[in-house]
Amino acid sequence: MWKTIADRYNELWNLPNCVGSIDGKHIRIKAPVNSGSSFFNYKGYFSIVLMATADADGKFITIDVGEYGRNSDSKVFKESAFGQLLFKKKLNLPENACLPHEENDPTFPYYFVADEAFPLLDNVMRPYPRRSLTNTKRIFNYRLSNGRKSVECAFGMMASKFRILERPINFKTEKIEIVIKAICVLHNLIRVHDAITADVAKMYRQVFMSPDDSELQRILYRASPDQPLKHYKLKTVTYGTKSASFLATRCL
Repeated sequence: MWKTIADRYNELWNLPNCVGSIDGKHIRIKAPVNSGSSFFNYKGYFSIVLMATADADGKFITIDVGEYGRNSDSKVFKESAFGQLLFKKKLNLPENACLPHEENDPTFPYYFVADEAFPLLDNVMRPYPRRSLTNTKRIFNYRLSNGRKSVECAFGMMASKFRILERPINFKTEKIEIVIKAICVLHNLIRVHDAITADVAKMYRQVFMSPDDSELQRILYRASPDQPLKHYKLKTVTYGTKSASFLATRCL
C-alpha cells in the first residue's frame, strides 16, 4: 500500500518517497455539559480535533477523532494511535530507498509531509522556519507545501459535501466521533467514484466525427489513445449504458 501511495505522490506532486500528508481539523460542536474550557480552541469556539493523513488524491489513509479542541495539533498527533505507531516505527513503512536519478546516493526514508506545528522526525518532513530561508530552502518549502495540500483539500471537500459540518454539532461527543468517522468513509467512497468518473470522461474525449461524414451518421471511437479507431453507424446503435457506441453517441 505505502509504495503505491508514494508512486502516486511522485506522479502528482513530484515528491518521491512521500506516503501521505498530515494535518488536524477542528470540528465545531456545542459545548458538552460541565466540560469547562476543555473543548474551547484557540480559534474561539468549541471543537473536537480530527487528526488525519491523506494520500495524493485526497483520500484519508488514517483518522483519529475526539481529542479536546484546546490541544495543539502537535499534542494531538503525539497522543493519537497513528502518532504512537509512527514514533514506535510500527507502521510497516517500506525500507529506505534511493530517490529518482540518485541511485549512487544514500537511501532516503519514506515520509509524511506536515506543517510547522508538527515535529521533524525520520518519517515526518516539515518546512524550514521562515526566519532563515535561502532560495534553496524556499524552493523546498514550496514543493513541500504542494504535497501538503492533499490533506487540506480533503478537509475542504469533506466540509463542502457534508453540511452538518457547517454548524456546531449538538450531539454527545461519543456520537459526534461516530458521525465524523462515517463522514470520512463516505468521503473516500466519493473520491473513488470521482476518479472512476474522470476515467470515463477521458474515454469520451476519444470520440471523433468521421471526417468524410457531413451528416454525423458515422463516428470514430477508441477507449484510449493507444487503441485503433473503430467505426460506428448511428442508425445501428444498440443502446446499453456500457456499450462503446452508447458512450460515443452521448458525446454527440
